[in-house]
Amino acid sequence: MMVDKRHSGPSRQAGPAAVPLYGFQPPVGTPYGLEVSTVEEFFAQHDDWPWNPPRPGRATFHYLIAVTEGELRHDVDHVTRTVAPGQWLWVRPGHVQCWHPPGAARGPFILFEPDVLRPDLARLLAPLTAHEAPAVLSPHPDDAAWLQQTALQLLDEHRALGRRPLDIHHALRRSLLESLLLRLANSPGIAPIGMATAGAGRADRYGRFLDAVELHFRELHQAADYAELLGCSVRTLSRAARDATGKGVRELIDERRLLEARRLLGGARWDARTVAVHLGFSDPANFGRFFRDRTGLTPATFTARDTTTDP
Repeated sequence: MMVDKRHSGPSRQAGPAAVPLYGFQPPVGTPYGLEVSTVEEFFAQHDDWPWNPPRPGRATFHYLIAVTEGELRHDVDHVTRTVAPGQWLWVRPGHVQCWHPPGAARGPFILFEPDVLRPDLARLLAPLTAHEAPAVLSPHPDDAAWLQQTALQLLDEHRALGRRPLDIHHALRRSLLESLLLRLANSPGIAPIGMATAGAGRADRYGRFLDAVELHFRELHQAADYAELLGCSVRTLSRAARDATGKGVRELIDERRLLEARRLLGGARWDARTVAVHLGFSDPANFGRFFRDRTGLTPATFTARDTTTDP
């Protein structure tokens, strides 16, 4: 079994239960926070879960799927993504996801925990491990074959447990994963503009800002709050955010609040009043204006709608 189906409710507030959180639980004897399989094996091993009936959930680890045949449909934060052959699906920890019924999709399926990546590699990969990074990646044709082949080599090495000393097996798997992620992240047109060209200090500051937002977006909503938390000026923090994303600090905070609102209204079916309190709004009317200004929908209309489909 790749994932632990047991979960704990992420909120103690009254109202509907939050989207369940799934932890990483690889097969007994598998070293390291990395599991490699194929899409078809995953569906075969979980023929009644979690798409029958479809249920949204969050995971504490990364899902990375290379589609080599057929099409894969997968909901990420309430948007249905269609992944074609040659494309990759990357679901980050914390994203609300929902599986669709099995189709003809085929390809390597890689699951790994965030702390699998060494700190220096994690910094280089920050643009694609970030919450706001795209869910569907389309590598340059010059990279596509190499990426798929490396993913298959990683799958082969994962299945080679017991053929060579455990420390060598462990090192080979990590080396292949790191090579794959670095090549994928730097395929032309994939890496978000800004992070790679920002100065090291600013990129590090932006990364610490993102970590702070994840911890405090419910109660801290101003740029000054985060500048004080990080021990820098608002101007310095704003410059780091602009360099990395082209967006302002307040815009990034609001995007994270909006994402959480979509998750709670959509997957968890919380009512608007409960979401407003959870996200630190002074009253439901303010939350309603915030949500409508950014989505064009009232919270009630959004909740009632079916899952949005990508164009």
